[in-house]
Amino acid sequence: MYGVFFVTGLAMGALYALSGVGLVVLYRCTGVLNLAYGALGAAGAMLAWQLEQWAWPEPVAWAVALAVATLLSFVYGRFVAPLLAWREPVVKAVATLGFALVILGILNYFWVEAPRRLSLATDDLGLRVLGVRVTGTRALVLVATLVMTLGITLFLNRTRIGLLMRALASQRDLASMLGVPVRRVEATAWLISGLLAGFTGLMFGDLVRPNPGALTFLVIPAMAAAVVGRLQSLSLTLAGGLVIGVVEAMATLVHPISAYRTATPFIVATLLLLWLQRKRRLTFSGQD
Repeated sequence: MYGVFFVTGLAMGALYALSGVGLVVLYRCTGVLNLAYGALGAAGAMLAWQLEQWAWPEPVAWAVALAVATLLSFVYGRFVAPLLAWREPVVKAVATLGFALVILGILNYFWVEAPRRLSLATDDLGLRVLGVRVTGTRALVLVATLVMTLGITLFLNRTRIGLLMRALASQRDLASMLGVPVRRVEATAWLISGLLAGFTGLMFGDLVRPNPGALTFLVIPAMAAAVVGRLQSLSLTLAGGLVIGVVEAMATLVHPISAYRTATPFIVATLLLLWLQRKRRLTFSGQD
């Protein structure tokens, strides 16, 4: 039984981590904490569910879902975000919250609260690990998270556009003066973040349920994972998301605290930040 909850938590944690990576990549490049991230994924997942109900081929439905989430993110990043480029970070974040509420309102208009299920072809696949059956979807989530995180890390460190994104994150004014195509680089960051939002939305829709509100607010544990990484480190964000997912799932087995497991992201993020801060203080003390 413990193994089942651990595997479930690992899959959810992987999605928290990948969502956190999407938030961190965007923040490092643009300085925007995208509170609409969950709503973008929700839009893709709900559309995929609807297309499946209309008997569209599943691969087409998934591709459309990814495209919609990516397009919405790109449109906001290309035409709205530049208007707020010189505003305070809190203003930028509140603007994305407004964008999230607009998307959520539209989704709730078309898809009212009701029991739904979004099935992926990978649900029918599976393998046994240490006596626990792991569905193909959970295995896909974990592998995809590791591969995408590594791929994005290499992209930021080894490609020209990645280096420009890092330069833009450090000094936007200076990068612009040096001829960096600011809007194009920022639009690339919004595209990457939107694609990750679409993928995680689809996976969340399968592992949880395709519900606009539930999927939109899954941005909260993703933000907690990003906070563990201090909105800078992809590796720490990955670790934070995995820990949050596993602890949240295992807390279900402890009856006195199972009702409060939704607070897990905040508790784990706080404890990990305190531990990292203590480790840094000890390092500085040793250098002294």
